[in-house]
Amino acid sequence: MKNKNSLNKNEISKIDWEKIQLEMKNKFGNDIFESWLKKINFSGEFNNYILLTVSTRFLRDWITSRYLDQILQIVRSQKGEINRIEISIKENEKENLNQNFESIGKKDSSSNNISFIKDFIFQYNRIDPNKNFDNFILGSSNKLAFEASKKVTENTSYYNPLYIYGGVGMGKTHLLNSIGLTLKDTNKVMFISAERFMYQFVKSIKSNEMVKFKEYFRNSDVFLIDDIQFMNGKEALQEEFFHTFNALLEKGSQIIISADRPPNKLSKIQERIKSRFSGGLVIDIQQPDYDLRYKIIKVKTEELKKYYSGQINISDEIQKFISTEVKNSIRELVGALNRIVSFSRIYNKTPNLSEVKIVLKDLLNMSENKVTIEMIQSLVCKFFKISKNEMLSSRRSRYLVRPRQTAIYLTKILTSKSLPEIGREFSNRDHTTVIHSIKTIENLKKNDQELCANIDSLKNQILYNNSNEI
Repeated sequence: MKNKNSLNKNEISKIDWEKIQLEMKNKFGNDIFESWLKKINFSGEFNNYILLTVSTRFLRDWITSRYLDQILQIVRSQKGEINRIEISIKENEKENLNQNFESIGKKDSSSNNISFIKDFIFQYNRIDPNKNFDNFILGSSNKLAFEASKKVTENTSYYNPLYIYGGVGMGKTHLLNSIGLTLKDTNKVMFISAERFMYQFVKSIKSNEMVKFKEYFRNSDVFLIDDIQFMNGKEALQEEFFHTFNALLEKGSQIIISADRPPNKLSKIQERIKSRFSGGLVIDIQQPDYDLRYKIIKVKTEELKKYYSGQINISDEIQKFISTEVKNSIRELVGALNRIVSFSRIYNKTPNLSEVKIVLKDLLNMSENKVTIEMIQSLVCKFFKISKNEMLSSRRSRYLVRPRQTAIYLTKILTSKSLPEIGREFSNRDHTTVIHSIKTIENLKKNDQELCANIDSLKNQILYNNSNEI
């Protein structure tokens, strides 16, 4: 039986491409034609569009952004029913041609279920195969959102719209991605951020392609839009989104929305849009509790061990410390772990708890404003058993110089004070003296293990105000 998607020569010769090339040469001039347009190959015609191929992604993007609309006008002058052009990257022409036509002609093709047609001007597919339900780590703070997301994949339009909100890095995008990944084989899935939706909207207005914009954004079975709060204050965009939202609901499409706040807290968003969001199921993802944070750290640590072939060793003490101290978001939690791994690989050593505290000082609610020069001076003096007046004096005795240099060094690395500001706080010393002190301590640390240990102890006390460590 003949495959209805196969292409024969008669089917791809309806357009006189040579004539179109001649018209492009006349319209754009010989230089542009020879540099860019001559490299376009005609691959086929299908219903109301034609498929062209070029050799590189750069060439495709250049032609698309500068000449595509005018090329379409030339094509339509020869055949009026053509209303769009698609440009594909040419790898293997015959294989590429068949794949592109099959992706559009075959209803149950998984590639066709992603609303952005392969290599089309609107292409923006955010679905990540690595973010699925199986590797979403569950806890009490996100269980309800997880179960609702799973329910949507089993029975679309059961909750419509499904509105998931929570702080930055709580897993909202992971859940949306998991829904899209699960449904894309049997549905036309559209997954896009609000920021990207706005970009395509503005681009379509400028290029006079709003009909195409509406067609592609209203033709999905599952519409996932991330970070909806970015539409605030953009009236024209909200107007278009409102009509897109209604059109999708009317055709029974499932809509899933994520945001950083509940619908009624969205600022500068039309009331009718907020009302429709509230009409579905609204679920929040709360801040992860300790158990969830610890579970995430354990899982990620094991993943990193496998990735680095067992070369990474992060103690359970440090894992528990991170889980206890980094509370704001899952993303920060994983980021903290990555920092420690980087430290371990750079210095080829397993960090101790004191070093971990220094590496993560900006994530541990240890605001820089809490660390003052006066605090550093007082703690250094206490550690070296000298008075503050002695340290700030002009005397150059060895037992005073080293503590002074240490205090200057710690001030530099633990505050954002400039060199002249540091100098002024140390009895108006010149900034060159400050530089010399910092370099001296840095050089001594390379060979003096006792000094390194003392500085680590001081850092720890300054950041955590833990006098027991000294």
